Amino acid sequence: MQHPLYEWKFRYNIFHMHDVNTLRGIDLNLLVVLDALLAERHVSRTASRLNMSQPAVSHALGRLRHLFDDPLLIRRAGQLVPSARAREIAPALTEALRQLREILGPGGFDPAKEKRTFRLAMSDYGSAVILPGLLKMLRLQAPEIDVAITQSSREAMIGLVLDGECDLALGVFPERPEPVEAEQLFLERFACLADREQMGGQDCLDMEAYLSRPHVLVATKSEANSEIDMALRALGHVRRIAVTLPHWGNAPRLICGTDLVLTVARKALAHYERDPAFVAFKPPFPIPPFPFVQIWHERRGGDPAHLWLRNAVKGVAVSASLPTVNAAAS
Repeated sequence: MQHPLYEWKFRYNIFHMHDVNTLRGIDLNLLVVLDALLAERHVSRTASRLNMSQPAVSHALGRLRHLFDDPLLIRRAGQLVPSARAREIAPALTEALRQLREILGPGGFDPAKEKRTFRLAMSDYGSAVILPGLLKMLRLQAPEIDVAITQSSREAMIGLVLDGECDLALGVFPERPEPVEAEQLFLERFACLADREQMGGQDCLDMEAYLSRPHVLVATKSEANSEIDMALRALGHVRRIAVTLPHWGNAPRLICGTDLVLTVARKALAHYERDPAFVAFKPPFPIPPFPFVQIWHERRGGDPAHLWLRNAVKGVAVSASLPTVNAAAS
């Protein structure tokens, strides 16, 4: 059976080599740096990821450019953009390094010893659902790993993933470009929240009462066409949106003492179901559930550290004991 890296050399002709003796003269550490640079597209982040100094990464990039006779990464508008040659070799490089790690055995990534910062993009809803359990796990299993959280719209988060500005994005992404891979974490449903005094002793609203109330919509400007309103329009109804805001965390507080109704993902209401000031209930019309997913760029798929991160997030989503609204909202 041929050595995977030997097979990779001929299949992709990356080094323009003619015999295996040339391969012996290549510093494979340079390939690790190149793989990280193509994923991060940033010298300082690559240095942090590989526990190297920035000058060392820059020096390695210079050697790589000479080796490949190609600029590999070109600075445009303040960002490093892969050349056509770099885009061509990136999948082969990632796969070759993955095969080498398998041959050399475990030890390529040890979360207990790794020093690294992962960049995640999510809304405050995602932060409330995933982040507490994830941070608890990190402190116990990977105390030297840090996380930096960014909040953006769906489109902006996809852009961050495509540009290499974040490792992982969590949210609802019904449409994704081809280089973006996704994994479902759980299926989420909707529930409503209202002020108890304004409910007049009722524990839910019928459609007529629901439509007669003013509503709070949680959405960015680009996401104003919500799943809730699409479901209503399919039934020939339109609700009055009295307040639109981009933050899940503040929305329930706006309900207290008002006739406003909030309809959001169930897990966003978990902390309010036992609060006597509120009534949580099932919407009076069907709203399709939605998958909450994590997305990443395909070029990061073979990175052992990234795979560990994805598995950690999935484990938190699956195993966390998350309270839900009462049976009326089931």
